[in-house]
Amino acid sequence: MKDTSNRRLNPRTKAVHAGTRRSQYGEVSEAMFLTQGFVYDTAEAAEARFLESTREEFIYARYGNPTVAMFEDRIATLEGTEDAFACASGMAAVNGALISMLKAGDHVVAARALFGSCLYILDEVLPRYGVEVTLVDGRDLGAWRAAIRPDTKAVFFESLSNPTLEVIDIRGVCDLAHAVGATVIVDNVFATPTYSRALELGVDVIVYSTTKHIDGQGRCLGGVICGTTDFVRKVAEPYLKHTGGSMSPFNAWVMLKGLETLDLRVRAQAETCERLARELEGHPKLARVIHPHLASHPQQALARAQMDKGGTVLSLDLAGGKVAAFRFLNALEIVVISNNLGDAKSIATHPATTTHQRLPDGQKATLGLTPGLVRLSVGLEDPDDLIADVLAALDHA
Repeated sequence: MKDTSNRRLNPRTKAVHAGTRRSQYGEVSEAMFLTQGFVYDTAEAAEARFLESTREEFIYARYGNPTVAMFEDRIATLEGTEDAFACASGMAAVNGALISMLKAGDHVVAARALFGSCLYILDEVLPRYGVEVTLVDGRDLGAWRAAIRPDTKAVFFESLSNPTLEVIDIRGVCDLAHAVGATVIVDNVFATPTYSRALELGVDVIVYSTTKHIDGQGRCLGGVICGTTDFVRKVAEPYLKHTGGSMSPFNAWVMLKGLETLDLRVRAQAETCERLARELEGHPKLARVIHPHLASHPQQALARAQMDKGGTVLSLDLAGGKVAAFRFLNALEIVVISNNLGDAKSIATHPATTTHQRLPDGQKATLGLTPGLVRLSVGLEDPDDLIADVLAALDHA
């Protein structure tokens, strides 16, 4: 792309062009540099690069790669952050963002409604190394206020919780955290880069599983940490490059291709998701339909203030419990049963027996993970076909 630094480009344009590095051949599609190492003209050149390499000079693929650098630059530009570090998976990004900045004796406050693997890091890994973790009801700003202390080092939450779609008051939590100098880290997967306002609302570090909407077609694992250059390069990068959590060049190339159509895909999915939620609300087989933009959602006003759309995921709580949920899942013909989300294919998940299976029953109940809860990630199929498939499956529940 020609120099457009003096122009204010819209996100869809940035997602197609930002960060492109063309080789001497002038390729249209970004080049895939499948190499683990790089050659130096002389021993002196090798010494100089190890002493002080730049973003245009590479040493080893675990430290950086031209294809990976293109993806990092593009997602940072799209998100509005100074920099980004691409990781091997979404959980590598969550783990890297937290562990790289914490040490024994530090205090973290986090929302209790989180993806199972995130809870594992907070419940099991961090305390093992002497980090104190306090979990709170993320919906309750008073609970955050009571838990955040003068020595709190970081706060962590999902902007929309998985799978019950609780909404966090991002600006409110950021104000409380920043008052004591704590770093705010948000897992922004459900909001997606298309509807993200995390940076504007005060978040310091934004984490994505790029496996989800950014790839969006079920192909590759990936994650990314977005933030200031100081955090990304001086805090996160040293930990990740030495512990092996960096993204592969091939996966970075897939993510670059995914970014080109991200906006179009997510907008179509979000439209269908909200339409499906409205069609299903009040269905006799459902105890509740959870979607952030439905009037029945207790945090609808906050959700609308923070996101133009409610996202690509809704949750259904079947009145008949696990038996009804399984009958419903097994009767679906278009929607597939899996544990991913943000895919071109619509995916149904039973969190209580899969992604959140390890949680004790009491904790599941506290989080609203009922036996009848099904998370539905809406894909790119025709909306009428999806609605018909879900309604037909409900007849079997």
